[in-house]
Amino acid sequence: LIADLGVATTTRIIDNLTQQASRKQLKNAEALYDILKKDMADMLHKVEQPLEIDSNNKPHVILMVGVNGVGKTTTIGKMAKKFQAEGKSVMLAAGDTFRAAAVEQLQVWGDRNGIPVVAQHTGADSASVLFDAMQSATAKNVDVLIADTAGRLQNKAHLMDELKKVVRVMRKHDATAPHEIMLTIDAGTGQNALSQAELFKDAIGLTGITITKLDGTAKGGVIFAVADKFEIPIRFIGIGEGIDDLRTFNSEEFIEALFSSEDKK
Repeated sequence: LIADLGVATTTRIIDNLTQQASRKQLKNAEALYDILKKDMADMLHKVEQPLEIDSNNKPHVILMVGVNGVGKTTTIGKMAKKFQAEGKSVMLAAGDTFRAAAVEQLQVWGDRNGIPVVAQHTGADSASVLFDAMQSATAKNVDVLIADTAGRLQNKAHLMDELKKVVRVMRKHDATAPHEIMLTIDAGTGQNALSQAELFKDAIGLTGITITKLDGTAKGGVIFAVADKFEIPIRFIGIGEGIDDLRTFNSEEFIEALFSSEDKK
């Protein structure tokens, strides 16, 4: 439990259980188990807030942030497909201009799903790509613009400065943009996910989180740690590689899945 939940969250859960147990004189494990389940459900319930697209404010701009390797670009493709299926028009912006592979990946997603992608050459200024994309999305009356960004952490200060600039430039075009700043974290990275969330939150603020690679519930602990520490809405969870494996986060379903897999052990 501690590996992913982290010491602070685990300690809090255990303290709460101990208090409840002594207060209610709970002698049997079953009752304690129910309290544990309820406690953990309450923790997640606070952050269960689906992403809402404001159709009166077009384009609704979603700025995707996160370090390389967490599945950010893949998540963008899945989100685009999801919005498309809901009847919304979507445009993608290839703001990770340092990785040719990231730009190509978005373009492949776009081609496959008939979604326009705004991109420039490798090494182009990320903020100018995203400004172009906002102008284009506005001109075409697109519902949702999803913007990719760089995630190289070798030089944290440089990356954070770049993201701050991106946000500033977006606000020149639309003072209310970006309407969502979504962090993608990989469930398998445990406590690293917490330090990543801290870093991005401090630099540009976060309005939502997507947790990827949750195909094994053993990795689920990080959700509790993130929910407990930041109380930032968890929008989606990624449970596999397939295009439809991005689910709107539902705390009850998640708790049931977690506890039923524990029960089977």
